[in-house]
Amino acid sequence: MQNQYDAMRAADVRYTVHPYTNLSLHEEVGPMVIARGDGVYVYDTAGNRYIEGLGGLFCASLGFSEARLADAADRQMRTLPFYHAFGHKSNEPAIRLAEKLIGMAPGKMSKAFFANSGSEANDTAIKLIWYYNNALGRPQKKKIISRTRAYHGVTVASASLTGLPNNHRDFDLPIDRILHTDCPNYYRNAQPGESQEAYATRCAESLDALIRAEGPDTIAAFFAEPIMASGGVIVPPATYFEKIQAVLRRHDVLLVADEVICGFGRTGNMFGCETYGIQPDMISLAKQLSAGYLPISALLVSDRIYQAMVSESRKIGTFSHGFTYSGHPVAAAVALETLRIYEDDRILDHVRAIVPHFQRRLAELGEHPLVGEARGAGLIGAAELVADKDDKTTFPVEMGVAARVGECALRHGVITRALGDTVNFCPPLIITKPQIDELFDGVHAALEETWDWLRTQSRWEEPAPT
Repeated sequence: MQNQYDAMRAADVRYTVHPYTNLSLHEEVGPMVIARGDGVYVYDTAGNRYIEGLGGLFCASLGFSEARLADAADRQMRTLPFYHAFGHKSNEPAIRLAEKLIGMAPGKMSKAFFANSGSEANDTAIKLIWYYNNALGRPQKKKIISRTRAYHGVTVASASLTGLPNNHRDFDLPIDRILHTDCPNYYRNAQPGESQEAYATRCAESLDALIRAEGPDTIAAFFAEPIMASGGVIVPPATYFEKIQAVLRRHDVLLVADEVICGFGRTGNMFGCETYGIQPDMISLAKQLSAGYLPISALLVSDRIYQAMVSESRKIGTFSHGFTYSGHPVAAAVALETLRIYEDDRILDHVRAIVPHFQRRLAELGEHPLVGEARGAGLIGAAELVADKDDKTTFPVEMGVAARVGECALRHGVITRALGDTVNFCPPLIITKPQIDELFDGVHAALEETWDWLRTQSRWEEPAPT
């Protein structure tokens, strides 16, 4: 059996390109092959069990063995395994899912457009923003503002919105008409003695200054995640969205809420918009929409945007945008069943019951000498690692300290994800209190191992006790 697994790993190296992976290093170390899942746990081909502390990739909200989703896929596969939505065609799961999403969405959404990933949903939003302003006779109002450290996807346009340098380097990104404003990272960017409210005011004033400098008649939209997950789980400071939205309204700038990670219970409400008082013009959804079981995403649009789409479609003769798998019946059936499970199993009640324990254990990581800040909201969090807690000095990139914490955590049966200087946590929503303890006990042990390793490194000097 071991020979079979070794052959599988070799075949992976020989034939597969892995996303977000050091491809050169991968040729040396090969993959960890995950063989099966059970609840919040996954097992590799050697039989080792891991608690999935990141819910796969911020998506496996119902864990890895929900039979109702497998049954929903099987039923639909046997009834209508595929059909498209082009040229007035449709299917029942897609219709029911659109109806359900519009009924439960925050704000005043009117229609749902289906795609396959968060990247595609956000890419579609960009196209519709340009389409909308053309319909209104505003051909200059096309620039879109995102934030540094934001993550909105990896297609050409959505990767341009993404405010992480490695998503741009040597890809010739960002494209034109995409701008970036401040990341609302209070821990890193607040001035000494500055309150969260004062810092939020400064962020809003910076956005206002950017819009005025570019010309309000050229600024079309602002993209924002309620919590900036992949950028390090940046939780907005108090009053941030209230003040940002006042700026957007002043200049007639659309607001797109990227709920790809925050949507469907992650923050303790069904949507992050509800948690932070966001009134969007569009909402992008994916990941927990199907609990990660099948690829599907949705872009919800307000009626004023939809009516402009209708106007342009009338003028041109068609709405020339869509994907082969938009509203795929099997993916839609699984997503619809996912939403039913959230209701039937009272997932929001469960999340709210265990959030205090999750956040308490997360906060305890902040007491470790390697952790500058432990932050989060709901069932999402991060520990930002620092070389010196007092002055917030970061480790040299080449030391890969956060990645080492992730490697050590594997030895303690925990899968997390290191992104830059942070170790991120986003477990399945079905996690229990004992499993939360298992998760954070393993991470604490990994921090201790990394701390011991660091004290053997000549490139780092342990800070003097304060």
